[in-house]
Amino acid sequence: MSTSSTRITAALSTEHRGRLMEMAKDVKFAEGARVFEEGRLADRFWIIRSGTVTLDIRVPGRRPAVIENLGFGELVGWSWLFPPYVWQLGAEAMTPVRAQEFDALPVRGLMEADPAFGSAIGQWVGRVLAHRLHSARVRLLDLYAPYGSGLSE
Repeated sequence: MSTSSTRITAALSTEHRGRLMEMAKDVKFAEGARVFEEGRLADRFWIIRSGTVTLDIRVPGRRPAVIENLGFGELVGWSWLFPPYVWQLGAEAMTPVRAQEFDALPVRGLMEADPAFGSAIGQWVGRVLAHRLHSARVRLLDLYAPYGSGLSE
């Protein structure tokens, strides 16, 4: 699981969280549904309300490696913020999931129009990205290094 600083409730002020949530649409994913596929267009993102989503990465000649499990209040997807807007990981609903979905284009537009909002969203997504890269590194070392990474807790 991610750290509390990557959850939306800890990462954004009430004002910025409220502005973002005005753009939300409630969605559901059935258990086993693919939320997105690595390499495809990243044009939206989600915040989990209930359930669990796993992030995975393709590994040649093997099944996708699960990088992290995400739950309540966590961001699913960061690739929508960075050109060329292509998913760097895949995601799957491991349980039934309720989430708030956001269309990336209007969110990026609001970020450009309101620099304080844009900075807050950018810092939040940056913290999420740093955490996910660390998780991916640790997980892949655990799976594929000769004796594991020694980094797991």
